[in-house]
Amino acid sequence: MKTIEGVLWDNDGVLVNTEQLFYESNREVLLPYGIELTPKQFFDWFLDNHYGAWHLLLRQGHDISLVDRLRARRQQLFAERLRQARQLIIPGMAEVLGSLRPHVAMGVVTSAYREHFELSHAAGGLREHLDFALTRESYAESKPAPDGYLAGLQRLGLPASACVAVEDAPRGLRAAQAAGLECIIVRNHMNRHHAFDGAFCVVESVAELGAVLASFVPGMAQLSRQLEQVL
Repeated sequence: MKTIEGVLWDNDGVLVNTEQLFYESNREVLLPYGIELTPKQFFDWFLDNHYGAWHLLLRQGHDISLVDRLRARRQQLFAERLRQARQLIIPGMAEVLGSLRPHVAMGVVTSAYREHFELSHAAGGLREHLDFALTRESYAESKPAPDGYLAGLQRLGLPASACVAVEDAPRGLRAAQAAGLECIIVRNHMNRHHAFDGAFCVVESVAELGAVLASFVPGMAQLSRQLEQVL
């Protein structure tokens, strides 16, 4: 069984329930132009292929300057939704991170901008369990490029062979793999139909995720049983 010393976490859809809010923000800015962004299109274009839906506007003959304005408006809408949300931390994640914290180093590698990351963690207490958070401003190329995860490994001071990544999106999986990391995928309503070929494993619940991570750390069988009881 693989043993680990570090975990690199994706944020949106893994630690915090924010993917739906981001989808709604994109859909809102596109609707006035006759574009009804569907959940499947959002997953395919934003979370898998990483090129967004802006090509639909360009195909209509709109200038790139409109895309820039709508992208900025999307960012504002997303921030507003995050501020209005009452509880974004995915249930059970505080227990998983808190239990792992004495045993492994942990950081976040996210494509979210710093403002959105901070808003998503304004409440919930997860930050105290993390050594660092690398947001979109922290590295050159976004996922599926490996830049963020390579920077995360450098911050941990550990080789990829001693760590795992936890993701929920295909482009995040590809980024982790390109950095040499084994990657665990967490199922949610956005990704439930995707196969995630090449992932170390795909877990269906936070409890299952906690059990898999505990199995990577020597002497943590008791922790695994504790997590099963509380999750």
